[in-house]
Amino acid sequence: MNKTKLPVKLITPVLLSFFVMSFCDLVGIGVDNAKADFELSNTLAQLIPMAVFAWFFILSVPVGIIQDRIGKKNMLNIGMFLTALGLILPFLLYTFPVLLTGFALLGIGNTIIQVSANPLLIDVVPSNRSSSFLSFSQFVKSIGSMVAPFLATFFTAQFGNWKIMLLVFGVLSIISALWLHFSKIEETHSAEKKATVASCLKLLGTGYIALMVLGIFVLVGIDVGINSASGQFLMEKLGMAAEPAKQGRSLYFFGKMLGTFLGALVLIRFSGRKFLLGSSVASLVILVAFILSPTPGIALTLMFATGLAASNIFPLIFSLTIEKYGTRANEISGLMIMAVAGGAFIPPVIGKITDLMNVTSGLFVLIVCAVYLLGLSVYVLRR
Repeated sequence: MNKTKLPVKLITPVLLSFFVMSFCDLVGIGVDNAKADFELSNTLAQLIPMAVFAWFFILSVPVGIIQDRIGKKNMLNIGMFLTALGLILPFLLYTFPVLLTGFALLGIGNTIIQVSANPLLIDVVPSNRSSSFLSFSQFVKSIGSMVAPFLATFFTAQFGNWKIMLLVFGVLSIISALWLHFSKIEETHSAEKKATVASCLKLLGTGYIALMVLGIFVLVGIDVGINSASGQFLMEKLGMAAEPAKQGRSLYFFGKMLGTFLGALVLIRFSGRKFLLGSSVASLVILVAFILSPTPGIALTLMFATGLAASNIFPLIFSLTIEKYGTRANEISGLMIMAVAGGAFIPPVIGKITDLMNVTSGLFVLIVCAVYLLGLSVYVLRR
């Protein structure tokens, strides 16, 4: 669509879906509380992020194919209703198997939302404002990630039940879905050849694309690894109290939110390849410093700095890949969303090493991931 006015009544419910998208970041809170409530090992506790993020690998491309048939708005609504179901279910019946089932439904819903929300937002904003609104949508997503730890602490302090937060977010998901359902949105339909599972997987035979997809895989692994393991690190290694340690992850998400805005300004003057290199170097150095932090204050500051440094790596990898292979954008998009499954596989490795050794050793898995990102950025710069 080529619009000149901002249709606020259509943009608002679509932007609200990005707030619902942030609910996948509840995995960190889920890990901390489930580990304490059910006396789980670190390996079992890290099954929670796996239950959420494995679906990105399984469902991303099929969801896109179904979306071509039933429309983006309908697909997005399905995702938000599944998110609501996944959040409300463990509130009603709190056992570890039910909690895992709920987070699996959350992961399925979130996969659908991530596939559908961005293209639907482009449909409802003026064509010359799409980039700015896509950036703003990440700000909206960051709000949910930031406030969740504080809400969990509030409900624990006031009512002795952190799971009330799940109910609140579940109800918000339903409200968002109903608002979007009753919004009359005119969708665009692409005349290009649609991506298929086969066409996506075939691109992995191209070295550049395969390396970039793996970059997304390890980046999301870092993101979810910090989210799910930082609370335990702050409590066990640095002696922080439980609730402040759980709230500490909000600083990481605040850094990501701020970094998105700063990155948009920096990229006006610097090339994406150089910025990717700088972000990768900073992420590696700060992660090493975080793991070696001597005090809680320094660790919390470095969590914020890590979010700030890594905030633009995902869009940089995505855009640089599309820039090089623009005619294969549909397939590349599918592969990039599939690679979000890194959040399912890397945290369990952290948990297993933590059980065998200690939480500090487990977090060194993040260093390996950051080293790969640095090598990738050097490769991209030379190409």
